[in-house]
Amino acid sequence: MMTFSKRMFGALWAQKTQLALAVRIAIAAVAAYAIAVALHLMLPLWAVLTSLIVTQMSVGRSLKATRDYMLGTIGGAIYGGAIAVLIPHSGEGSLLALLVLAVTPLAFIAAINPSLSSATVTAVIVLLLPTLHQSNPLDSAIDRVIEVTVGALTGLAVSFLVLPSRAISQIRVNAARLLELLAAAFAELLAGLTRGLDNDALHRIQDGIGAALTSLNATGAEAERERAALLSSGPDTGPLLRTIQRLRHDVVMIGRACVVPLPENAQARLARPLSEVSDAIVDYMKSVAASLRSGAGTVDIAPVDVALQAYAAEVATLRSEGMIRGLPVDATERFFALGFSLEQMRQNLNDLNRCHADWCEKPADRTG
Repeated sequence: MMTFSKRMFGALWAQKTQLALAVRIAIAAVAAYAIAVALHLMLPLWAVLTSLIVTQMSVGRSLKATRDYMLGTIGGAIYGGAIAVLIPHSGEGSLLALLVLAVTPLAFIAAINPSLSSATVTAVIVLLLPTLHQSNPLDSAIDRVIEVTVGALTGLAVSFLVLPSRAISQIRVNAARLLELLAAAFAELLAGLTRGLDNDALHRIQDGIGAALTSLNATGAEAERERAALLSSGPDTGPLLRTIQRLRHDVVMIGRACVVPLPENAQARLARPLSEVSDAIVDYMKSVAASLRSGAGTVDIAPVDVALQAYAAEVATLRSEGMIRGLPVDATERFFALGFSLEQMRQNLNDLNRCHADWCEKPADRTG
């Protein structure tokens, strides 16, 4: 029983960020309903739904959700209320025409800017709700803005006060995961120099990296939003995100160079240097990933430089012996593309080393 409890606790703790979000959402919903009832709002439902929408994974994301939802709601309420008041209508036919007039332009705006999608919903509510409650459109618009404001402010306050999650800490986790994916892809791509890789294999190897990079960039935008609002501190996210994106490009270029295996004579000479390059770079990226997760520690990049220098020296020897001149044009192009990509990767790994120092240096080192 004790072992089962430990396993359950371990599984929950591994998902602590998601568990914290669930707790925040539950508290936000209850608090929004209680406040809406206390204020005698017409439809507490909208306050509760709004609180659910704006309570996000991080404070930065909650800020953006609150801003977008409030702008959409206020814009939809003003537009829906205005056409309902200014354009006389009675009966289902005229109301249907008014509904088309309200929905069409707002839906077009939402298609261009999805962050304003709540405007369409709000305008429809402002138009149709008075027919159910025998109220006027102006009161309906005001009620909707108040209800959404209560829900938005409640959700935002809960995001700040209850188990707050900062995007800056999520960047560490997302960046570490992406580095591990890049390391695994890099190792498999270099191994393909001995057997070649088809397009399906390339797609499989790099599967998930693009989605992870998109997630990391989104989290970076949230972190910068928090920094701009003085809600969190930490290093600038830009250099780390740009460096990882360049490493992603390096892996793509190496993948293209590895589609065709090296000629057998080149394989025999370069197998060991390439194996050492693979081991050094994979170990380095995995060590940086582990250090980013913990937020501390140092990682030595010297083995990467040593391995790449040894590979470059062996390539120079092959060229001096004339072994490259006898290769087919396609193989020669891929051979030199591989060397260029590895050199670019060396520069980007050195940039990663500097970014890692900014993100993982000890507090004492920051003031030194």
